[in-house]
Amino acid sequence: MKKLSIYCFGLLIALTNCNKKLKEEPNSLLVPSFFQTSQGLQAGLDASYAGMRNFWGAQELFTATVIGTDEFQRGTDGNKDINLYSYTSSHGTTTTLWRAAYVFINTCNGIIDNADKVDMPLATKNAIVAEAKFLRANYYFILVQFWGDVTLNKNFISSSSTAAKRDPMTDVYDFIVQDLKDAIAVLPAGPKSSGVLPGKATAAAAKHVLAKVYLTRAGSKAKKADDYQNAYNTAVDLINNRASLGLNLVPDFGKVFAEGNEDNEEVIWSVQHTANIAYNGPNNSGISSSNGISTYSADNVLNHMWVGQYEKRPGMIRSTPYGRPYIRCIPTRWLTDTAFKERVNDTRYSKTFQTVWYANNPDPKGYPVWTSPLPAGAPADAVVGQPKFKFGDTAIYMPGVPATAAKIAATRYLLIPPANYDATLSATMMKYFDTKRADLNSPSIRPTIAFRLAETYLIAAEAAFMLNNTGDAVKYINAVRERAAYPTGNATAMDINASDLSIDFILDERTRELCGENVRWWDLVRTSKLLERVRMHNKEAAPNIIDKHILRPIPQAQIDATTTGDPYNNSLYFPLWN
Repeated sequence: MKKLSIYCFGLLIALTNCNKKLKEEPNSLLVPSFFQTSQGLQAGLDASYAGMRNFWGAQELFTATVIGTDEFQRGTDGNKDINLYSYTSSHGTTTTLWRAAYVFINTCNGIIDNADKVDMPLATKNAIVAEAKFLRANYYFILVQFWGDVTLNKNFISSSSTAAKRDPMTDVYDFIVQDLKDAIAVLPAGPKSSGVLPGKATAAAAKHVLAKVYLTRAGSKAKKADDYQNAYNTAVDLINNRASLGLNLVPDFGKVFAEGNEDNEEVIWSVQHTANIAYNGPNNSGISSSNGISTYSADNVLNHMWVGQYEKRPGMIRSTPYGRPYIRCIPTRWLTDTAFKERVNDTRYSKTFQTVWYANNPDPKGYPVWTSPLPAGAPADAVVGQPKFKFGDTAIYMPGVPATAAKIAATRYLLIPPANYDATLSATMMKYFDTKRADLNSPSIRPTIAFRLAETYLIAAEAAFMLNNTGDAVKYINAVRERAAYPTGNATAMDINASDLSIDFILDERTRELCGENVRWWDLVRTSKLLERVRMHNKEAAPNIIDKHILRPIPQAQIDATTTGDPYNNSLYFPLWN
């Protein structure tokens, strides 16, 4: 049987790397017979899990969901086109996401289609199929949120084609929902169930995704009358049963993303990364093979993405604890000044952003000195010609409030108020910092938290609000807000009332809780707020964003490869993409 080039799994015609025709090269063992052994079935499942590293932790999903929103704008080394909404259908970010999703959908299909032919205990087979359906649903959910109508491949593909069609979003959502329901019926109850390893699919994870699928479909052209109710019921069921599942809100928001604590009681599902250089090595990309099955090698680079150029400030040098300064994005002023304005009772600002750096350059030659005359208000021990601070002292501080020029001049360290933030250094999102990696340049091997219980509460709240059930919407939002006061704030002072509720308030609350967690672009599209809020809060992207940007463009490689049958293009939605 002919074997496909490793780029040719999934929606085969989407990939231009298939070298025109199938070849008799043993580049992959992904043919039906491969999945018809216990080893092949397990290898396929392992690959399907590994495929999630192309999204959760990868630069492409970060680029497509974090930057160019109301939360983050482009940093000095950020992407100059997609994040400014001046990109085309040939952009590598969207092409990579599209391709990876279909690659691993097809792997899931191979498992699901062939499991009944494998000689292994029925319960084991059923569990593997349920996990594959959970993963397949997640891949399709990514696709439908970015592209709307997409090709729905329900079965394993082992031969190439030059024709394809875009299936209605309604059909894709129905398929996702059924996959998740099937998975829920079979998977272990929750991440703390006996024998469940971190990162494995569970019924709790499937319920969280299902609730979000209902909520998202309710805001789309595929909406059904009971979507909000189903989203609410599914999320509340998970919340109400959290104790029996070993789930709960971590009392301290700052501990949710603490290094080494990624398996905490709030985490519903995470994507695992590895130190194995074959799969997650420094600057690694492309496709690797293990046990004859091809998988993408996707680094977890989230530890780098927010890090600014601190090393260019006096007293500072690059260091592993402070990170490699990729500076792909910086927070918008709306994010730092408005969304996180309340900091007396809400501790999330200080637990989300790094605002202080300590002098780490052992060479004193680069340290700033007091000049003559000493500025008014200088410390009493300031001496002309002497260093303002020494090794280990505060070198940079961002107070998050305005400061006068006189105050800045009289301060020992570099004082940077919000007005002086720039594309090279701003308050730095630190949820993904990894101080224990091998070296400064290495990607992180920390698990990436994809779904956590705080979001389940916010899903329930949003669905309740859309059902005009403001009482429950307030209850679930307040549960998240009260936790945010720990340990220094007044929890009851964090409570809101029904009169405070609006879809904008809910989005603001999602920002405070989920800032930088690879969901924001989807949140804004789901609530029909993308254009409005980008125009209001992201000064760089505002001039370019227009109606067509509520979907990502079908990759040009897919369009070009569809040479027979109906054209496969973007004009179904926005002719301007073409």
